[in-house]
Amino acid sequence: MRSRTSIYVLSPVGLFLLAGYCFGFRPALGRFEFSELHMGTQFKIILYCEGSQAANLASNAFKRIAEIDAITSDYLETSELMSICRTAAGRKIRVSKDLFQVLEKSQEMAERSGGAFDVTIGPVVRLWRRARRVGELPDPLRLAQAMDLLGYRKLHLDRASSSVKLDRAGMLLDLGGIAKGYAIDEAMAVLKQKGVTRALIAGGGDILVSGAPPGSEGWVIAIAPLERSNGPGERYLCLRDRAVSTSGDAHQHVEIGGIRYSHIVDPKTGLGLKGHSSVTVVAPTCTTSDALATAASVLGPSKSSRLIESTTGAAALFLQTTAEGDSAVETDRWKSVPTADPKEREKTDLQRSGLVRSQAKW
Repeated sequence: MRSRTSIYVLSPVGLFLLAGYCFGFRPALGRFEFSELHMGTQFKIILYCEGSQAANLASNAFKRIAEIDAITSDYLETSELMSICRTAAGRKIRVSKDLFQVLEKSQEMAERSGGAFDVTIGPVVRLWRRARRVGELPDPLRLAQAMDLLGYRKLHLDRASSSVKLDRAGMLLDLGGIAKGYAIDEAMAVLKQKGVTRALIAGGGDILVSGAPPGSEGWVIAIAPLERSNGPGERYLCLRDRAVSTSGDAHQHVEIGGIRYSHIVDPKTGLGLKGHSSVTVVAPTCTTSDALATAASVLGPSKSSRLIESTTGAAALFLQTTAEGDSAVETDRWKSVPTADPKEREKTDLQRSGLVRSQAKW
């Protein structure tokens, strides 16, 4: 008998769902798909369960994502994060468990990456969002003023009191490089608490999978090439109980004066990354893969190799376009990431059946 499987093309802006068939047993559980808009992107949940429970299970998972968004968003003036930015300058402010955990993970990544990952980047990111809208580089004076507010060591956490303090008024925290991954982890935890052991949750360029679909070895995820980020992939992963995140500039960039600037900003220079590249990170949790993908984008392949290899279960693939042509660089552990054979997948006469695309966060 032949059973239904799914292939996901992962890119910095989202994923394609490609439906095909492979040999195996027809699943006894029903397969259900749901999608909702949260955190500026379309989230998709695919799960295997009894049909009468599916809608309620997905609703609970989406509700958890919405809760995280209400806490961590820098677009919502009513979010807890924005409230902290307004009130925590020079004094400790007690925060929720979720916000403290995200900030704590952020500071750990900042320390480990030597500041390549830095959530105090908010004032600079605001300038680059405007740069994309108007097609002009940030004003040098305003950029210098924004850079003066930047620095992860100006953000202080007190675990004993679950409180946050900022050194300077005007500091803005931006959790865009980690909050989505954390929300996906939390949504999967909701499903697991309800007994769902076979599920996929995707939001933009971040994916988390639990147990393999019935009759399969794992969830097949295709990594899109740089020049066709919305098309069929050339590299296929076969994952279970893993997270995978792709960060890059495919659809989130601006070209000014003939130079291509990514939406990802280097905290050391205050400038958007130049050139055309992407990095895909596989890790045990989506919080980790999301943050690592951002840090690795800033550091580049050679400087981030030690960071990735020192992270338990993490591996990365870098795709870059240079004057000499396209190149691919793998970290050592990438060779151990389970893969699916593209040739075998091509035999299944794949048909595109859906798309999840994230919105540029400038």
